[in-house]
Amino acid sequence: MQADILIRGAEVIDGTGRTAFHADIEVIGAEITRVGQMPQAQARHVIDATGLTAAPGFIDVHTHDDWAVIEDPALACKITQGVTTVVVGNCGISAAPFAPRENLPAPFGIVPRVDTLSAPTVTDYARRVTEAAPAVNVRLLVGHSTLRANAMKDLDCPATPSDIETMARQLDHALTEGAAGFSTGLDYPAASAAPMDEVVTLARVLARHENVLYTTHIRDEADHVIDAVREALSTAKTADVPLLLSHHKTCGTRNFGKSKTTLAMIDTARTDQDVAMDVYPYTASSSALLPHFAEAAPEVLIIWSTPHPDMAGRMLDDIAAEWGLTRNEAIARLTPAAAVYFDMDDADLDRILQHPATMIGSDGIPGTPKPHPRLWGTFPRVLGHYVRDRALLTLPQAIHKMTGLSAARFGLKTRGIIKPGMHADLTLFDPATIIDRADFDHSEEVSHGITHVLVGGQITLQNGVQTGHRNGRFLHRA
Repeated sequence: MQADILIRGAEVIDGTGRTAFHADIEVIGAEITRVGQMPQAQARHVIDATGLTAAPGFIDVHTHDDWAVIEDPALACKITQGVTTVVVGNCGISAAPFAPRENLPAPFGIVPRVDTLSAPTVTDYARRVTEAAPAVNVRLLVGHSTLRANAMKDLDCPATPSDIETMARQLDHALTEGAAGFSTGLDYPAASAAPMDEVVTLARVLARHENVLYTTHIRDEADHVIDAVREALSTAKTADVPLLLSHHKTCGTRNFGKSKTTLAMIDTARTDQDVAMDVYPYTASSSALLPHFAEAAPEVLIIWSTPHPDMAGRMLDDIAAEWGLTRNEAIARLTPAAAVYFDMDDADLDRILQHPATMIGSDGIPGTPKPHPRLWGTFPRVLGHYVRDRALLTLPQAIHKMTGLSAARFGLKTRGIIKPGMHADLTLFDPATIIDRADFDHSEEVSHGITHVLVGGQITLQNGVQTGHRNGRFLHRA
């Protein structure tokens, strides 16, 4: 039968890590049907991929797009990077199961509209995603801080046995409804009072389900990062669950180089544990404006402030000097707010990025006045700056970290690899020109070099322009 789409003459990097090969890709409906030399093949739509690389659609394993996929379903910041699937519910906050309430501590405030677009169950959230028809697929983690907010009046203390029982019941139900795992944000006020035993008890719920994992924004990424990694490894081992260390980093000048120790710990653990990491390709982080985050950063850029919106785009030290205040006094006056922290070392980032267990995640926060450029530039930055310009990774290695490795980690059995029978989530790009263009001055610039994106067999980006087709779906855990 005549194909719907034929991608002709691409250099295919299939997501497994193997070297590129020249081939055509045939798509019928939502499925890849053939990969190989097909000179006689015909299709309703033919894409000339001469000079282009074809890869599986990129999987952004660390996002805060929970509400963006509903409120801004075109999601240009992801589609123009070649991203076709996002994992939401990271760092302990998730859109479901959640009963919104007022005056929640960080990190709830960093994700816009948490108070209006949340859902009481995973089923309800999945329905809202389906109704919104986003351009990308959505995989959901259940947030620990979200469960705490549902079960506890005060979050600045350990949960009681009754609280933990309530949270465990909610988590179990959410996993039964199709959530993919459990995330924590132990470095934030909403969960920092939770002892390891509380987390272990909840993580043990995962053992009742298949193809799930525990992801964590560890308790400290600065002075106590080694202890925090040790805690995360111990938590996962005690609960007997796969572990993903979120946006792994070592922050603050006095902690530069500690990735040598943390990665050695991870390598040792991997001899008898299932452990992985994700990373974004920048040496600046971004999150809620908090004193202990600012303490590790020589420079802090304010990206929004509720009481002082005019301070967005200014440096914290300049604001403090203008107001005649200390840093922490200025932070208190600006809060609630969010910031970019220039707090990491290139050598640590290189080391983590090259590790074979590392995947790519943007950690982008949509819907803010001046987002970190990682929201718009993460994946092209890896392929342009770190692959082509610096040769830190080969192109097949980098694509594997964005696709096949990520799909396997999150149980996405029909995505992440180009072969017959897989979903036709595909990205075409020019390896000679691909590069990020968003920076800290102009943080919402579209990247260059992504030409076509297919989601479920529909062309969502054509010649660098969104087509209006939105074929994403909520991906229930099988």
